[in-house]
Amino acid sequence: MKCSKCGTKIKRSIVKSTLLSIVLHFYAPWCRICKEMDPTWHRIGSELKSVGSPVNVGKCDAIANAGLAKEFKVRTYPAIFMWKNDMKYLYLGPRTADAIVEFANRVSGPLIRPLTSLELFQHTLSRHDVMFVYIGASSLLKSEYSSVAQEMIVSTFFFSASRDVVPKAVSLPALPAVVVFKDGAYFSYNEASDGSLKAWIKRERFSNYAKVDNYMLYAMGDSGKLILLALLDDANVSQQNLKYDLRSVRNIHFGFMEGNEYINGLIMGELQLPTIVMLNLSTDSYFLPPAPLETERHLLDFVDQVLDGRIQAHGGNGVIQRVRRFIYDTKGMLLVLPLYTSWPNAADCPHAGAV
Repeated sequence: MKCSKCGTKIKRSIVKSTLLSIVLHFYAPWCRICKEMDPTWHRIGSELKSVGSPVNVGKCDAIANAGLAKEFKVRTYPAIFMWKNDMKYLYLGPRTADAIVEFANRVSGPLIRPLTSLELFQHTLSRHDVMFVYIGASSLLKSEYSSVAQEMIVSTFFFSASRDVVPKAVSLPALPAVVVFKDGAYFSYNEASDGSLKAWIKRERFSNYAKVDNYMLYAMGDSGKLILLALLDDANVSQQNLKYDLRSVRNIHFGFMEGNEYINGLIMGELQLPTIVMLNLSTDSYFLPPAPLETERHLLDFVDQVLDGRIQAHGGNGVIQRVRRFIYDTKGMLLVLPLYTSWPNAADCPHAGAV
């Protein structure tokens, strides 16, 4: 294993040390995507070193170090983990330097970051599209909040503040409270109506309307909410023109995606641009509007029809659909097979091999 900051080897004992934080890239020598990540990984090491970050950056050949890869439960390549305080955190976001550096800084820092003044509160709010804040003194709710943060720090930041630090315009029904600030509004957690704190945070950790990539899409699906996507031509992306006031629809995520290639693969079909599609990733199904959506009223009617069961779902995860998926994926593999003929052992060179 090598350190991407300085190129020196990192011993296995250092990786497992409880005194250090390390972000580790597991790769396979034959993995093309892993090789393409090399410049990104060196940039990550340089950036963290330049700001004096305590995070070490390393690379690990998962084939040569099969034992360590097994301990980290590496299933696909490339795999990115953060090791901190004897805990492993799997990174599932975009493979970009900026996103991975933010992940490393978030996980390596305090689990819950205190906001000690109104000025700091306002500054932090201006830098985060979504901000979770525990408000109040120690309580059982704070213990639960800490437990959720321990698990979900890979996905979002967690903050705490006293009541006098929070703007007076923020109305709280009671203290202590957990509040999410996003899209110019705020919402308080209510156990009776929102269920578990963890489930609520998973649902609320996205902006009401955002640009969506494939990583974010599946994270949204994991929240249990339906996803309403606007699929747009790359040259005609205009978030402002599409941002209807849909904040009252609390059980749906809204977003836009450039192009249709990824969704076409997901639904095993072809959608023309621009278009709207509703996804239910818990059942692998999708809904299409019966007519063009030209106004906000049309869009809201489409949402209501989906929620009321008046629009038939396509896709699903039944037996027939799984057979279709197998055939579709097999055809895709046959189409790209020539890309791998240059490898020494092409039969052993899938993008995502298991350890």
